[in-house]
Amino acid sequence: MTAYPLLQTIDSPADLRRLSRDQLATLANELRSYLLHSVSKTGGHLSSNLGTVELTIALHAVYQTPHDRIVWDVGHQTYPHKILTGRRERMSTLRQLGGISGFPRRDESEYDTFGTAHSSTSISAALGMAIAAQLKGEQRKVVAVIGDGAMSAGMAFEALNNAGVPHAGAPANLLVVLNDNDMSISPPVGALNKYLARLISGKFYSAAREGAKQVLKNAPPLLELARRFEEHAKGMVVPGTIFEEFGFNYVGPIDGHDLDALLPTLENLRDKPGPQFLHVITKKGYGYKLAEADPIAYHGPGKFDPAQGLVKPAAPPKPTFTQVFGQWLCDMAVADERLVAITPAMLEGSGMVEFQRRFPRRCFDVGIAEQHAVTFAGGLACEGLKPVVAIYSTFLQRGYDQLIHDVALQNLPVTFALDRAGIVGADGATHAGAYDIAYCRCIPNLSLLAPSDEDECRRALTTAHRQDHPVAVRYPRGAGVGAVVQPALESWDWGKGVVRREGERVAILAFGTLLHPALEAAARLGATVADMRFVKPLDTGLIDELARTHEAFVTVEEGCLPGGAGAAVMEALQAAGHAHPVLALGLPDEFVEHGDPQKLLAMLGLDAAGIEQAIVKRFGRGPARLAPVAAAGG
Repeated sequence: MTAYPLLQTIDSPADLRRLSRDQLATLANELRSYLLHSVSKTGGHLSSNLGTVELTIALHAVYQTPHDRIVWDVGHQTYPHKILTGRRERMSTLRQLGGISGFPRRDESEYDTFGTAHSSTSISAALGMAIAAQLKGEQRKVVAVIGDGAMSAGMAFEALNNAGVPHAGAPANLLVVLNDNDMSISPPVGALNKYLARLISGKFYSAAREGAKQVLKNAPPLLELARRFEEHAKGMVVPGTIFEEFGFNYVGPIDGHDLDALLPTLENLRDKPGPQFLHVITKKGYGYKLAEADPIAYHGPGKFDPAQGLVKPAAPPKPTFTQVFGQWLCDMAVADERLVAITPAMLEGSGMVEFQRRFPRRCFDVGIAEQHAVTFAGGLACEGLKPVVAIYSTFLQRGYDQLIHDVALQNLPVTFALDRAGIVGADGATHAGAYDIAYCRCIPNLSLLAPSDEDECRRALTTAHRQDHPVAVRYPRGAGVGAVVQPALESWDWGKGVVRREGERVAILAFGTLLHPALEAAARLGATVADMRFVKPLDTGLIDELARTHEAFVTVEEGCLPGGAGAAVMEALQAAGHAHPVLALGLPDEFVEHGDPQKLLAMLGLDAAGIEQAIVKRFGRGPARLAPVAAAGG
């Protein structure tokens, strides 16, 4: 830490509140450098965090955290916050098993006031905290910091609408900070803008404004004229009219990297009652030229050399499932002109960049608006198009009502490409696709497919697209086993699984990519393995056939056990009158921590060794017949 003499003295925000304005500027430089070199060694979100250094310092300098509350949205911009709140030395463990999270976590620090890994929740949470302070008679300030992308979600506007009305007898004392770092609503306009921001946030302006209201309140036409004049005067230099209509006092936009602008403006707003809205302009990747030039590439990089930047690997890596989807999307778009693709702000993450380039009129990035994405797809399907919704498994949870009512209930032919199904690694429990099997298979009309490798994924997507009802295809993050992807657009036989290994006694039913460790375990145990392919409709014919020739079943899935594929198999066996014992292997009924995916699967007993051990423990090893089992459940 010798390169960071000032930063190493900061163990809590109380330490930085003792620094002078010049020292805070020095701290910002050291913090940015430390952040860059720390993330380069661990990987993680970089561009967004380089952009929030000054804003983080200013907020902790002005507000008495942790007594005052700051809610960050989206939480991946909180690395500077973590460094300044006592976790500097633990940054080397970022997003690793047993280390600190890449997002705010209430059980990690008292400064992490609310867990925010999915976006657009901060204003609602902060409003709840502000109202709680009012009801409890506590003098507490509450700030919600929300990114411009997160502001596109309906939930943010629902909260704004609710925050502007009186609660507990008075409007909530809440500051919303819009961190505008990409699609700027309006750029800052230099010295004049900075002066106006200070003026509008200051006491003189507020006093004059309230005094004028008192003078004019008995002359409603003049009061309305004054209000309109003020609104339009502010509208010449700020885009705040919409926020003013919600009942907020709007200030900005100001330069989010200028502490001389941030600190006095925040000090003014801290002491103002009622809902306040501060619009700051920041730049992703600020202070690191390579990230400034390509903030998307540096959004969530792995390990790299800061002096050299990101380098392409010498040997091309195996294609990821996301890339397989992206190629399939383009190929199917050529084959079927009805295909249109939708994503809620995950164009790069879902592999749709090439599709957008080649088919711009058929590509729709609707922003962080998962509910809208699903219903929008339903509307397209009503008119004869074939929508494909590319969405992470964890984000489809946010559009669940729409999935049921706006697509499945009307039996509309929408394909859902569920990326990041199962364990996701460093992003942890908030991003894990643990629940899609359980939450999809209970919905009438909706089918669910689980391909086991890259080529099977392409075939599953083709199969789904050719149906006349809603179908979801789940596939994991990253690469698979490296299966060669055939260029043809071939389908599966609908609702049929396939036996991949003939054995005896025990039949292992694998759903998805855990087929491969299951095959490895089965080879040592002499068991049969079926690649089920379909979670719904379940191949009950294959299950019935295996029940006649085997004594027990094992189900393997990278999804939650309650309500999962294993539960579906047990239900099918019971309905058919079979009393076979079933061992269900999958994700436990708990939130799985962040860490290396392979290590996590091994810890959960879902690698080849774990599957083998679980089977031997339950059913023994060898050709001898199984001992009677009292209960058929897992």
